Amino acid sequence: MAGRGETVSNKHVLFKNYVSSFPKESDMYVATTTTELKVPDGCNNGVLVKNLYLSCDPYMIILMKKSIDQRTFTSYTPGSPLRGYGVAKVLDSRHPGFKEGDFVWGTVGWEEYSLITSFQPFFKIQDTDVPLSYYTGILGMPGMTAYFGFYQVCSPKKGEHVYISAASGAVGQLVGQFAKLMGCYVVGSAGSKEKVDLLMNKFGFDEAFNYKEEPDLNAALGRYFPEGIDIYFENVGGKMLDAVLPNMRFRGRIAVCGMISQYNLDKPEGVFNLMTVVYKRVRIEGFVVTDYYDQYPKFLDFVLPCIREGKIKYMEDISEGLENGPAALVGLFSGQNVGKKLVVVARE
Repeated sequence: MAGRGETVSNKHVLFKNYVSSFPKESDMYVATTTTELKVPDGCNNGVLVKNLYLSCDPYMIILMKKSIDQRTFTSYTPGSPLRGYGVAKVLDSRHPGFKEGDFVWGTVGWEEYSLITSFQPFFKIQDTDVPLSYYTGILGMPGMTAYFGFYQVCSPKKGEHVYISAASGAVGQLVGQFAKLMGCYVVGSAGSKEKVDLLMNKFGFDEAFNYKEEPDLNAALGRYFPEGIDIYFENVGGKMLDAVLPNMRFRGRIAVCGMISQYNLDKPEGVFNLMTVVYKRVRIEGFVVTDYYDQYPKFLDFVLPCIREGKIKYMEDISEGLENGPAALVGLFSGQNVGKKLVVVARE
């Protein structure tokens, strides 16, 4: 194993150029440079890490586009490594909050070694009795998204009717299980028979359906929710959202987590049933998980015991090797993943 101060090769997944629709593997490329395994002189508070696991997340497509809201997002820079959530090990540190040997999760480059100078977000991993890879998902950003989106944005009550789109993904699978722990009736939709079976047989949903086999989404939702939907956890947008609105119950809540069906469209689809929001007093609220990072300890206090006691099931879809990162990320947008998609860079 290379020692501190040694110069080593550093493989990167670099961003080639901005995209206008779903990314292709050719929009990224792998290159190798060298890195000295120490924080450079003059880099006060810097931390050098060895990346172990990288998270593939739908929001990353937004960063691959040039025409995004620069006040909210910062696009990737062509010729530079992609960046995203990951789990890493500290090799050298000039930051008082991190020391050599610490495991951390937060924003890192898609590369073998990253120099961290911005720590929003960046968390030291205290609990290592669970797989470190879980901090890319159930114990990281997706888990927090599910927890705070459901419990705080949706304000659920026992017995309510909950619908989750893209329900087999990293966030959806957890929202459904949180809802079941609350004693709710839970239905999820996904894009294959395999995923539908997982929702019901592994994650404990009451019902699930393949949206690709439903020519009329409005009618399908009416079958599964004859009395209407109290809570809709929105991951898809477009036609799905339009079908949900007439099926909402009085004072229903919609937590808008994402709209993956719209990310590759030059002109987003319109939503035509918005008047339902008025006469049914439906509350629609978008949220961003970064608003809740200061409550991370509260989240861990709830989720860690659920994992240890087997109350929550979790499924990962793992690709081995940084060089397979582009294919892993691209596959996310065609529904190839089953569970939380991540890339193993190294297992320490």
